[in-house]
Amino acid sequence: MKILIRGANWIGDSIMSIPAMRKLRRIFPDSNISLHTRALTEGLFQNASFLDDIISFEKRRWPVADIYDNSTFLRDGDFDLAVLFPNSFESALTTFLSRIPNRIGYNKDARGLLLTHPVAVPEWKNRRHEVFYYLNLVDEVERKVLGRSSPETVLPDISLDVSELRRNEALDMLVKAGIDQKKKTVLLGVGSTNSNAKRWPAERFARLADKLQKEMGANVILVGSKGDHEAAVSVLRKADLPPLNIVGATTVAEAAAVISVADLLISNDMGLAHIAPAVGTRSITIFGPTNVVTTGPFSPIATVLRHDVPCSPCMLRKCPIDHRCMTGISPETVFQFATTILSEHETEKYETTGSIS
Repeated sequence: MKILIRGANWIGDSIMSIPAMRKLRRIFPDSNISLHTRALTEGLFQNASFLDDIISFEKRRWPVADIYDNSTFLRDGDFDLAVLFPNSFESALTTFLSRIPNRIGYNKDARGLLLTHPVAVPEWKNRRHEVFYYLNLVDEVERKVLGRSSPETVLPDISLDVSELRRNEALDMLVKAGIDQKKKTVLLGVGSTNSNAKRWPAERFARLADKLQKEMGANVILVGSKGDHEAAVSVLRKADLPPLNIVGATTVAEAAAVISVADLLISNDMGLAHIAPAVGTRSITIFGPTNVVTTGPFSPIATVLRHDVPCSPCMLRKCPIDHRCMTGISPETVFQFATTILSEHETEKYETTGSIS
């Protein structure tokens, strides 16, 4: 059987869908499995053992052009089954026009008639982690296509492989940029391209960067995409000791490799926060307006810091009041957690942290 997975649209969602892809490989061990995904996320899966092929596309301004081009190309792939992780109408129409005989996805956005096996959205959707939402879809694939069910007996695995070659290349790049290999390396993800409300204030990241360098003697590096450039510049201007800035200078694949050789990532709720534990790097994520229960990093080596306020999670992209969910977390608090994590033994695991009051 030839199986096409239509991948999630964003980095964080792509990481959260990994356990579902692993399960799809387990239930179809001899099938050819291809991931059809945006070029944005392609680099995450360079060394993924659960995929046979990656078909990427650049998302354009007009969805009609994407639908036409992708469906025309996929029609020649002779796929037997399509599993759709996104809930979009566009992904369902693309696979419908590709003439893939079996198309399974959630019955949302009036796309039920385009799917051969529409799946009802589970009633627990907003109460459980998104990892289980993707896994549930693969459970339905197993039930509808194979007529059986095999519930998960182990914790879902979000891990991603990064080859030794990619790790060495990342380390070489950082050394050439001036880091001291004898020191701890802490990465700061100071942006969040789709929501200003998710951003911890730049002056607080600047104070944290100064404390990490002055009191811990760590290498501090700003990481992120081109869309995070403005946030990075703001941090650099406010810091006494401006950290190394590689924001926008790496591909997603290169960013994943850089994160894999670092000791700690401290970031806002962004895609990098999910990459870090996936590649085995400890992380601290500062959460505010979003729901940590459903979309927090899914890993015992990921720590979440949040300040409990009545209006959070609001899911808004711009705070209409005083951003209290984020300003209630101080640089001193984050630094204390970073110090504790970095002082522990390398193999120590960390439980996800609760609230900061």
